[in-house]
Parts: sequence; C-alpha cells; structure tokens
Amino acid sequence: MSALYIDADACPVKAEAEKVATRHRIKMFVVSNGGLRPSQNPLVETVIVPDGPDVADMWIADRCGPGDVVVTGDIPLAAKCVEAGAQVLKHNGEALSAANIGNVLATRDLMTDLRAADPFRQGGGKGFTKADRSRFLDALERSLRAAKSKI
Repeated sequence: MSALYIDADACPVKAEAEKVATRHRIKMFVVSNGGLRPSQNPLVETVIVPDGPDVADMWIADRCGPGDVVVTGDIPLAAKCVEAGAQVLKHNGEALSAANIGNVLATRDLMTDLRAADPFRQGGGKGFTKADRSRFLDALERSLRAAKSKI
C-alpha cells in the first residue's frame, strides 16, 4: 500500500495534500513535533513526535519506501527518502529524485556556507505563490498516480 508522508512543520500545502490523498484514497501521515490541529479525515493520521533535532525527519525516513510519496522542504530528509525509493516533492511541486538530489544537496551546503561566512547577509527565500501551490497540486497528482502503479 502506498502512503503520503507530509513533513508538516512549516508546510504550506497540508490542506491541498489532504484533498488529493483523499481523492486517491491513500493514507496520509502528517508528521510534526506538535502544534497542529488533527484532521477529522479517517485517511489522515497526525503523528506527533517528541521534540528534538530531526525526530520527525527520522520517523518519515524510517517508514517511507517504494510506492510512497514524501512532501518536504528538508533536503537531507529528501535525500534519505529518495535513497529509500520514495518519490519526493518540495512544497512548490519540484520533484527530487536520484537524478537531481546530489546537486540539490550540494547547493544547499554551499548556501549554508555562504550564510555562515557573511552574518550580515539579509534575505530569505522567495515567498510562496499561487503558482507554486498550483505546481504542487499538479505534481502531487502525478506522483500519487505513479506511486499507485508501483503497488
């Protein structure tokens, strides 16, 4: 059985993911260390993990595999999930796979080093747009269809 795993801390597309998972009748795990209102949807399980660095990430990485879809913005978690055989999507719909995860990890590490070297560097990422949300919905739909075909 395939499942959808949501790395829920700071995830802007939980509601959208729930709608798509429900349409496909796929179990969805919303994983965080608290602060979320549980869904009443019987297909959605809210998983509250203990506080601690990367505890939610480890919970997801330990359970996902081929036929599953993981939604996360955490690149190291994405790499573990790709390695486990899961399909991985960022919140903006960008697919992370064995073909691109190495470059994405390297870019993340480079940006971390640049920020550390310049403590006055301002700015963050760009804002989350309606176009990002639309791309995510389309990508999730395609990923869940592909995951179902692997079962």
